[in-house]
Amino acid sequence: MNKENTNQVLADVTNELSDLKTLRGMFRRHRKGSPLPSGKALREIVELCRSILFPGYYGNSTVNTHTVSFHIGVNIERLYMLLREQIMAGLLSVEEEELQTDGGDDTVDVEGVIAAADERALALISRLPEIRRVLSTDIEAAYNGDPAAESFGEIISCYPVIKALVNYRIAHELVAFGVPLIPRIITEMAHSETGIDIHPAACIGEHFTIDHGTGVVIGATCIIGRNVKLYQGVTLGARSFPLDGDGNPIKGIPRHPILEDNVIVYSNATILGRITIGHDTVIGGNVWVSHGVPPYSRISQSKPSTLTFTDGAGI
Repeated sequence: MNKENTNQVLADVTNELSDLKTLRGMFRRHRKGSPLPSGKALREIVELCRSILFPGYYGNSTVNTHTVSFHIGVNIERLYMLLREQIMAGLLSVEEEELQTDGGDDTVDVEGVIAAADERALALISRLPEIRRVLSTDIEAAYNGDPAAESFGEIISCYPVIKALVNYRIAHELVAFGVPLIPRIITEMAHSETGIDIHPAACIGEHFTIDHGTGVVIGATCIIGRNVKLYQGVTLGARSFPLDGDGNPIKGIPRHPILEDNVIVYSNATILGRITIGHDTVIGGNVWVSHGVPPYSRISQSKPSTLTFTDGAGI
């Protein structure tokens, strides 16, 4: 192909890809001062949170009892600055998207967004002591639930569940504060790092752990009680979605399981729909559960294609 024809092909493809009709929903018009959240900055935020929550295990390894206050103080100041910037970017991205969808003018209340971002950044930082307390129960659950674990330090340093839960518990607080986009990015970072996919809107109680972890999926409307343990490959998902009058999936409805306290779910089990797994129940490996079960139940697959259900009443 000669140069003239090559240039024509490139020009034609450029024009086709630039057609605004084909870009509907896939193009964000950037304005000066309203960038999208930065993956690089959010990764630093996660690392700062880990170093603040677990000083000496993450971040500066030379921290000691005499310098811990200094290191945490420096990290919190940096965290506040980054959080404020990234939350502002997330809020502005939603404002911009709504304006473009509605075809509106450039009327974003930037000052209001800045104030909202500052408020939410401080709110998250104020929750860090409580987040550390809850994570300490998760560490204890992981340690007590794994005979191979030799120390809490090993759990903090090595176990993917703790890395995933740091991201999740930070992101879940941001969801509660009404921060868009950023919570999902943070949990997807943990998904890429650990293979554990936890939606930031899911509600997970204390003393939670996942053994091994790879392939676990926890949906957005899941509610998980205290002292729950999952094994690798567990899916807490939704069944087929109900549709509205136009045939579109209805969003925002509870569609994922509820696991009450003291539930154990073994590897590769699949639990689907808005069903309740009663407290002190054990779900065996490789089973498919789509109906609620009472407390103290035992569900296992004793033979191929045969599901055994034992009502645990009275246990």
